[in-house]
Amino acid sequence: MTDTSIHQSRTPKVVAVTGGTSGIGLAIAKRHLAAGDSVVIGDIRTDASVEELGIDPARSRVLHTDVTKERDVEALVAAAIETFGRLDVMVNNAGGGGVGGAPVDWNCDQLADTDGVLFNSVVFGIKHAARVMVPRGAGSILSIASIAGVSTHINSGLIYSALKAAVVQLTKVSALDLGAKGVRVNCICPGYIATPWFGRGLGLSGKELAKAVDVAKEAFVDLQPIRRAGLPEDIGNAAFWLASDEASFITGHALVVDGGASVGDDWSPEKGRGVLMRRALGAVITGERKQ
Repeated sequence: MTDTSIHQSRTPKVVAVTGGTSGIGLAIAKRHLAAGDSVVIGDIRTDASVEELGIDPARSRVLHTDVTKERDVEALVAAAIETFGRLDVMVNNAGGGGVGGAPVDWNCDQLADTDGVLFNSVVFGIKHAARVMVPRGAGSILSIASIAGVSTHINSGLIYSALKAAVVQLTKVSALDLGAKGVRVNCICPGYIATPWFGRGLGLSGKELAKAVDVAKEAFVDLQPIRRAGLPEDIGNAAFWLASDEASFITGHALVVDGGASVGDDWSPEKGRGVLMRRALGAVITGERKQ
């Protein structure tokens, strides 16, 4: 006999998502909307209406938000409360590339902007979400970090990796403080996800941007043990679960969603570090190793 008491009706949530007009942010917003939630999207690009984004205008709103400015993030939280009455879930998703290259080539004049997008924005999101969640004694704060923040062999910018690692640590220390106050704080570390972000970095737009996503889907197939590119929906599903009551005992966690990319290099017979290892072992067995 099935215990039906565990299948309780779900109370719709109010969600705020930064960087939510495309890619991972839009996938998170759509996943919540599909479950009956209401969503306020904050994005520096607001050229697309909710109708063009394919989301329900009755339960969603798009607000211009520059996440490097604290007042804009505060205004996003305020808009969620003004429009839908409260804030249950805060998703700090907005990001970008920023300073790249080797240490000797770093453009340090760009450090402040990079830090503002990748780290300060998360600080602002946690701060202002917590300010409205703590009095209610409930809420979920979720930030999008990266596998580049937990592994050093990932092909990503060094400063980007360091700041994503800072997001992981910020998640943990925030969870330590806010847990007893009823607010959970977690982050997701995506792997190689095919999103418009890669095309925008090349200055693409429109149809070219859509083609870039298709190219990424093909290019990312062999970058992880699970032989397909990651999709925004993969992160959307993980984010939805972490914000749900089913994850009510999880806080301070960095959930890796990467198809195994952060586990290590490829050990298949045809490619990767495994080839070099097998050659070395073969040389030892046949006595070819140099003394």
